Amino acid sequence: MSIAKTYNPRETEEKWYSYWLENKFFKSEPDDREPYTIVIPPPNVTGVLHMGHMLNNTIQDVLVRRARMKGKNACWVPGTDHASIATEAKVVAMLKEKGISKKDLTRPDFLKYAYEWKEKYGGIILDQLKKLGASCDWDRTAFTMDPALSEAVIDTFIHLHKRGLIYRGIRMVNWDPKGLTAVSDEEVIRKEVNQKLYYIKYKLVEGDGFVTIATTRPETIMADAAVCVNPADERYQHLHGKQVLIPLINKAITVIPDEYVETEFGTGCLKVTPAHDLNDYELGVKHHLEVIDILNDDGTLNEKAQILVGEDRFAARKKIAVLLEEAGALEKIDDYKSQVGFSERTDAVIEPKLSLQWFCKMEEMAKPALEYVLNGDVKLIPDKFINTYRHWMENVKDWCISRQLWWGQQIPAWYAPNGDVEVAKTAEEALQAFKAKGKPGYDSLTEADLIQDEDVVDTWFSSWLWPMSVFDPSVMGNPNAKGNADFQYYYPTNDLVTAPEILFFWVARMIMAGHEFTGEIPFKNVYLTGIVRDKIGRKMSKSLGNSPDPLDLIDKYSADGVRVGMLLSSPAGNDIMFDEGSCEQGRNFGNKIWNAFRLVKGWEVDATLANTNTKAIAWFDARFNEALAQIEANFDQYRLNEALMDSYKLVWDDFCAWYLEMVKPAYQQPIDAETYKATIGFFERILKLLHPFMPFITEELWHDDIFGNRAASDCCIVAQMEAAGNYNEALLKDVEIVKQVISEIRNVRNTKQISPKEALKLFVKKGSEINFDNYKNVLFKLGNISEFTQVDEKLSGSASFLAGRDEFYIPLEGNVDVAAEKEKIEKEIAYLQGFLKAVNAKLSNERFVQNAKADIVENERNKQADAEAKIKILEETFKSL
Repeated sequence: MSIAKTYNPRETEEKWYSYWLENKFFKSEPDDREPYTIVIPPPNVTGVLHMGHMLNNTIQDVLVRRARMKGKNACWVPGTDHASIATEAKVVAMLKEKGISKKDLTRPDFLKYAYEWKEKYGGIILDQLKKLGASCDWDRTAFTMDPALSEAVIDTFIHLHKRGLIYRGIRMVNWDPKGLTAVSDEEVIRKEVNQKLYYIKYKLVEGDGFVTIATTRPETIMADAAVCVNPADERYQHLHGKQVLIPLINKAITVIPDEYVETEFGTGCLKVTPAHDLNDYELGVKHHLEVIDILNDDGTLNEKAQILVGEDRFAARKKIAVLLEEAGALEKIDDYKSQVGFSERTDAVIEPKLSLQWFCKMEEMAKPALEYVLNGDVKLIPDKFINTYRHWMENVKDWCISRQLWWGQQIPAWYAPNGDVEVAKTAEEALQAFKAKGKPGYDSLTEADLIQDEDVVDTWFSSWLWPMSVFDPSVMGNPNAKGNADFQYYYPTNDLVTAPEILFFWVARMIMAGHEFTGEIPFKNVYLTGIVRDKIGRKMSKSLGNSPDPLDLIDKYSADGVRVGMLLSSPAGNDIMFDEGSCEQGRNFGNKIWNAFRLVKGWEVDATLANTNTKAIAWFDARFNEALAQIEANFDQYRLNEALMDSYKLVWDDFCAWYLEMVKPAYQQPIDAETYKATIGFFERILKLLHPFMPFITEELWHDDIFGNRAASDCCIVAQMEAAGNYNEALLKDVEIVKQVISEIRNVRNTKQISPKEALKLFVKKGSEINFDNYKNVLFKLGNISEFTQVDEKLSGSASFLAGRDEFYIPLEGNVDVAAEKEKIEKEIAYLQGFLKAVNAKLSNERFVQNAKADIVENERNKQADAEAKIKILEETFKSL
């Protein structure tokens, strides 16, 4: 078939993705092959594709496609996360637009609206991933609130409660006043913000003096339970045990000593507000202080505040500053920068709040999860994150798992009229448990008397089961279960690709859950990507306007081009400074491949011609295997960007710039059949090598009739990826020198302004380290050489250069300005002498020679020998002019 002059990515991408789907190339079922399994980090159903998703899923697809081509049974499980807080906020906003308030709905009615929203918008991001080429087994698409997965969450809750690992209690939590729910520490984003530091005077009860405290939160002074000073601070030692009055409400509180206070911060006096600060709460517990919560759930002041009741906390802050100033209790206000916690989901400022919640004990489960990583059973890539992981796991805190929402799995706890609670799967089971207690009145209880806990469990409480629940949800709650056929075949999974910021609250918890329910790790390797940033280092975000739309990039540069662009600049664990130019580079690479294919396809074959390209063919075969060995090593170390760069250089430089130039026939002349067959074979190998990175263009070219008539099932996506074979290192070294000779000839033409059409004579000094007669065909063709001869001595009036250890001469025959040439040689000698001086200084330094790595010292010695040889040749050339 004919091949178009230019590549049409849009048409190609739609065609082949549909073909792969129709022919079930992504489908996986257990068989006798080695499984290779990845579960997708489930994106929120509220989400749309962003640059982080692009990077993460490109990496996963490369790993999956390569495993498939390695003959493994590759299974990539897709799915979405129900994202309790974010989704509920979206549904509430949608209802508000319709004039409906959540508080006017029953829970079932609200959930009906929520599911309608999910069905309409929840699959958008998965459809977008298909544009990228994601080869997921879409028949396995899971959702964290699918009935079976939700049941697994409930079973897990019950199991851990029976084990004493889940409990209910009053503790300080992160409260989201906008989402009206508790959130975990990991869902709090710390941001540096400009604030005010208010210096407030608290009058002594006895005497005329006062103490001044500095606070960023004057609106909470009504909840103060004490003023705290450092016991070593001589300024306040006389006040220990004395009382001061809270301004505006004139309530007496005591001055207490504690080493927690930093004498250098502010005035050295700390207002202690146990209900509204975690550290203050711990101080309050230590000193038995009163806890006064003056804030409603929505962040407004309640009756306990006594003043400004009903005001929003930030409005109250401004108003109370005015009241303090009017009362003469405000000494001054300073500008101040500090870290403030924001809700990851609603972007509301987090309010520390004492709250009755459900918690999961983490310490026991954290120990084996830490050991798995320290022992290398679970490998973190790169391993620089091990210390961070260790710190988190050794300082783990109990997990607040309840959320004050309706969207999610409702907590399986049931309350009797007297407030007694039982954890059970159904009201019927809870009723039986209550009656079994034998308490007075319990024998007459009915299911109608029981009320289920209104809260849902944290979304992460479902996603920590993900690698297990997507295969067999029934394993949860039953640690002795072996699981179904899918579970036994696919679990544990192989690789997990995710972001470092969720290393603890997703990755670590999955390892905990895996150990708890299976006694095994859930995955073997965790590839941690970096953050995608713009060219000046800012994290890409919609709010900054510095993040391109991934679908626009795909439309502009092709899916293959964007995949290559993302991967070229993404070493594991390091942030990516994304430049759209890298996508352009990816697109250009695709065009290079397309044009090279058109060149080869356009050759006319003459079966009567002899093959004069045996060395070129043997060289590229060796070079391909050499590169393939390095690419395999890079994949083994998860250096995907280096594997891609090695592939890129092999194709662009070695194949296109050198091999094709070596073998292509003269203009409008035919090529011999043997060379043509070898070149087609190389192209086929290249397509297989590139397919994981560039699936669309490789599949398109794979089916060209240049390769014969392929069967419908003979697709590049399932072609066998070859392993690196043996290669002739001596041949590779020889050709590198030949390439250097050709480059030097071209350089002589360029610097001496000699036309590429003018044939030159080339001479080499006798005693060459390689037999250049084997490469005359390449030298004559690519260097446009008319004569190539060995000589005993340097030829006068010639340009000379060094390639390897051999000296070459090109007679200039009047093509050079002698004076200008001498001046140029003098400058080059001066430069090399300076370079040599620096190298000699290093090598004469005994500390450098003794302490540096052997290969570094050897490299410096090679530089020394090379510079000395070049200087010698230049000096001889200078004398001959």
